[in-house]
Amino acid sequence: METARWAGRNQDKDKIRQDIWTGLEDNGISVGPAGSRIPNFVGADTAAYHLSRLPQWRTARTVKCNPDPPQIPVRLRALYDGKIVYAPVPELLKPFPFVRLDPEKLAKNGIQFELAATSQGFVEHGEPVEFEDMEPLDFVVVGCVAVSRAGGRTGKGGGFADLELGIFRELSKLKPDTPITTTVHSSQVVDNDQLVMMAHDSALHAIATEQGLIETHTPFPQPEGVAWDVVQPDQFRDIPFLGKLHDRIRAQRMKT
Repeated sequence: METARWAGRNQDKDKIRQDIWTGLEDNGISVGPAGSRIPNFVGADTAAYHLSRLPQWRTARTVKCNPDPPQIPVRLRALYDGKIVYAPVPELLKPFPFVRLDPEKLAKNGIQFELAATSQGFVEHGEPVEFEDMEPLDFVVVGCVAVSRAGGRTGKGGGFADLELGIFRELSKLKPDTPITTTVHSSQVVDNDQLVMMAHDSALHAIATEQGLIETHTPFPQPEGVAWDVVQPDQFRDIPFLGKLHDRIRAQRMKT
């Protein structure tokens, strides 16, 4: 398997990710390559169905969902359920960080939801938005490589999810009771003590797998904002808008 793209930032999480990626591929669970990705998996559509059983999903008007392939069924279900979907540009590599998908506008413009739910489709057909222009988020879905029943999580190692969630908190877009969730294969659920959570890590409230729902009742406190001191130099270098956003948030803090 290829060397993980972001290896070296946390060796314990590096090993967990590598074990998960290898297991998914060796056991024929992954759909396509798994390494250095939020891995797609057999049963992703069933996991999305289980996620939609949460009461918070049913009442949510706005859903933030990661851009990766295993969450295509989540984005698709959200659009068919009439929800506004906010999706980040993959790896935040565009000058704008997010796009907004309005199912009414998509239908009016003849854009199939199946196309809009893909990363290529939502970047092409979604409305580009800045963090400050987004509505408050009722439901959050993040991509994960490994999770624990206590709400621990790790992504592919790039730090995008925790950075996004920290920014949402800084800008009051994420309410204290907004659920943070994911869909994964059941083999991606590891023992609680395998996933050590750092102060800047956001914990999961619910996990949906092809087998059903896990409500974590997580004991981990959520961060209050971005831990700017742990943002990596390559993140400032590679994410076009990050430096300017940091300056805007700092200026806003000085005003208050």
